[in-house]
Amino acid sequence: MATRIAALVPLVLLGGTLAACSAGGGAASGASDFSGVQSATIQIESEGTFANPDNGQTEEQAGLGSGFFISSDGLAVTNNHVVVGAGTMKVHVGGGDTEYNAEILGSSECLDLAVIKVEGEGFPFLGWQKGDITTGEEVYAAGFPLGDPEFTLTKGIVSKNDTAGQTAWASIDHTIEHDAKIRPGNSGGPLVNAQGEVVGVNYASVAELDSNFAIHRDQAESVVQKLIDGDDVQSLGVNAQALPLDDQGESLGVWVSSVKAGSPADAAGLLPGDVLLRMAGKTLAAEGTLQEYCDVIRTQGSDGTIDVDVYRPDDDALYRGQFNGKPLEQVTIPGVGSTSTGEDDGRSYTTITDDTGVLSVEVPTDWTDIDGAPVTTEAGREFLDVRASTNLQQFEESWGTSGVTLQASPTTDAASLDPQVIFDSYSNLTAQCASGTTDDYSDGVYEGKYQYYSGCGGQSDYVIVVAYPEDTSYVLVVTVAIASEADLPAIEHVMGSFTATF
Repeated sequence: MATRIAALVPLVLLGGTLAACSAGGGAASGASDFSGVQSATIQIESEGTFANPDNGQTEEQAGLGSGFFISSDGLAVTNNHVVVGAGTMKVHVGGGDTEYNAEILGSSECLDLAVIKVEGEGFPFLGWQKGDITTGEEVYAAGFPLGDPEFTLTKGIVSKNDTAGQTAWASIDHTIEHDAKIRPGNSGGPLVNAQGEVVGVNYASVAELDSNFAIHRDQAESVVQKLIDGDDVQSLGVNAQALPLDDQGESLGVWVSSVKAGSPADAAGLLPGDVLLRMAGKTLAAEGTLQEYCDVIRTQGSDGTIDVDVYRPDDDALYRGQFNGKPLEQVTIPGVGSTSTGEDDGRSYTTITDDTGVLSVEVPTDWTDIDGAPVTTEAGREFLDVRASTNLQQFEESWGTSGVTLQASPTTDAASLDPQVIFDSYSNLTAQCASGTTDDYSDGVYEGKYQYYSGCGGQSDYVIVVAYPEDTSYVLVVTVAIASEADLPAIEHVMGSFTATF
């Protein structure tokens, strides 16, 4: 997967990667009229450690974006992707030479908004447009495109006055489409009307379509006070970008360009260059946007405990853990080695679920014989169950076919769900194996025991995992039979993706 990421074509994003170009916009009022827009618009230089999705390299970089003052004491609005992850920030006001220090007060990767505090007092500032924003309204994009230190203003009209904005780096319910040209470096700058009032915050463009987008005034204004108060909104502290879909139209995940110090992402151990694959059991970036990522945050809350699966290209390994919970741990099974995503084995994988939608796991796409019905043991206990193989009957009746089962049951009767009791229930099968080992299992979300067998039926490897969440409210039982060496990466995908959402 590391090779594929390094070869990705950049997305059409104002600012793309922060090192090269962050875009922005803005609008004003305290500056009293249109002539004061320049004096209230700022250029932001952010320096920090960022990972570039174009080449997979992580290094110290500097990027330039825009923003605008909303109060005389130095409060300014910009884009999340301009500033989050920065170690230092320098600000120039209105194209002037004086350099000001600044700090981030609050941010939101889903809304691509941030509020910073610039050192100083008495700054000109902009106010928000009053009344309706109408299609056809004359607007102006202000900022510092392409890193130019000279202030730039472009003119256009509102093409769409309120439209959703699902992009690779944001998931916004209300945006404005307009044709006042914005380019990399405009990010975070104001979109203003002819009176110098802010209509929106520029954040994106599609150059080939001559389409430009600003975060709607109402969307921005509704969260600005929370950001000023230091509260992150719809945020885990990630400078995030959904990777484009692969040749098969499948998601590659969400790229982590940088991480905000002290954030839930930082506490979990997330690093620049990581790729978020799943959160709360949900595959991310299914359409090449941040929508699924942000939907999970909106549902679970920024302070909720959220299971996460992460691919780390530097290690070619998979990690599991939680935001606001257990830190990331590399998924390993002794005897199998580190568990990577298997992207380089040339196979495609898909997520399957049981009939209730509680269980999910990734399997090779050619394992098309799937059964998600619950099962009842001889002792009368019912388990949720999902299983897959190229041929389930052969998988269940012989060692000649690879396949997987994932089961779960509440632990109301803990004694009968002890790992050894469950292992013993498979003794008729494991007696057909040449050798086996037992050890502790931990993947950053679940803990328990596993058994690994080889030479089963003279040919297959067999893994049984019995694992529990931290509160031990339910047990998960995973079995994988591998009948050929070509199917070995399937173990890695299963162990890196199984989950339950009771």
